[in-house]
Amino acid sequence: MDSALIPEGAKRCSFPKFYMGIAVVGAVVLWGLLAWGLIYWKGLNQTNMNDYYGFALWIWADLAVIAVGGGAFFTGLLKYIFKIDELKNIINFAVIIGFICYSSALLILAIDIGQPLRGWFIFWHANVHSMLTEVAFCLSFYFAVLTIEFIPNILENRQANKVSFFHHLAHNMHGIMVIFAATGAALSFFHQGSLGGVAGVMFGRPFSFREHLNIWPYTFFLFTWSAAAFWPCFTLLVTKITETITGKKLVGDKTVHLLSKIAGWMITSYIIAKIIDTIYWATVTAPSLGFKWTHFYSNNALYGKWMLFTELILCGVLPGVLLIMKSTRENSKLRLLAIILGVIGVCLNRWVMVLQVMAVPVMPFDTWALYIPSWQEMATTILPVAYGIILIALTYRYLPVFPQEQELNYPVEEEAVDEPVVAPAAEPVAATE
Repeated sequence: MDSALIPEGAKRCSFPKFYMGIAVVGAVVLWGLLAWGLIYWKGLNQTNMNDYYGFALWIWADLAVIAVGGGAFFTGLLKYIFKIDELKNIINFAVIIGFICYSSALLILAIDIGQPLRGWFIFWHANVHSMLTEVAFCLSFYFAVLTIEFIPNILENRQANKVSFFHHLAHNMHGIMVIFAATGAALSFFHQGSLGGVAGVMFGRPFSFREHLNIWPYTFFLFTWSAAAFWPCFTLLVTKITETITGKKLVGDKTVHLLSKIAGWMITSYIIAKIIDTIYWATVTAPSLGFKWTHFYSNNALYGKWMLFTELILCGVLPGVLLIMKSTRENSKLRLLAIILGVIGVCLNRWVMVLQVMAVPVMPFDTWALYIPSWQEMATTILPVAYGIILIALTYRYLPVFPQEQELNYPVEEEAVDEPVVAPAAEPVAATE
């Protein structure tokens, strides 16, 4: 039965080997569920959050997965709106990654609110003056859009596709996917921006506070820009990990090079804007509030000036340059280095904008507030990662996720054609006198 569900023409590992791997990752899921249960049963006292750290590890993880999961909306935008047809080879996987990231974000929020039975208050008693309300609505609606985008791939399962209704439904949904791509891009733009806007309007936290462009702080645009810039890095990284585990080439070099080129130019443009923003903040914004920029960096290992260098130069300028230049972009090792640095860079940016914001002392009697998450926080943060691994494994095994897989790994051998036997030409007879 299992082989009947595997995409036609594809080869997969044995059933026992596959589910043995699932069982190992499933143990991590159970660990996370245990921690989740303790938090729901005993409350947020299971965490190490306090009056300084109301936003902590969970919110960093939430913002990080939303940033790297932005590939779904940007891939759809490029494929369906800007008609970059080459992305058809990876858009299914980008949607799956986006689905995992956004469902993980909602899962994290469900854990973080503390009173889950009142979660519906967000929608029924909406605080229309809060950007987080807009984020909650856009996250929920965009997750619904991702689910709709994911459905056609599910319906193309080998057995489901035999049902005439499912076959035609998947075909028709592909035909109108441009509508969902445009809707998803709009929703993602606003909630990505509003997550940055929350930090930018915090006047009492000068480290994150930014000047405004019209009604939006600069962080509104920087968060959206960074999500659009770094999503190819995460998509390519997960694809590379999947290829390494499966031992197969899943996406052609042309598509990989195109995504890397897009990432290179987007990262470079973003990092230029980010450096300008940082310089303006350090020389104008912070001094206007009575602080030197060095006040916001500590001598402790966690919040030193090395973080600024790492985010902007090592994980910003360097991957951008490596991916812009064709020679380094098409070098597999340097490309892998660049996309790993890119993923680290956007995650570090979210770490800084969530945790360092809270750690910096803003009153004369304050000191640096350090924070170490509890094991319950770490377990529930790792839970979405384990869930994502399981979902990727299941979709790869049972759904036609990668259109190029068969041609890249199982080339069809041409049938031998019997060529007619041609008798050798007779040698000329020497003329005799």
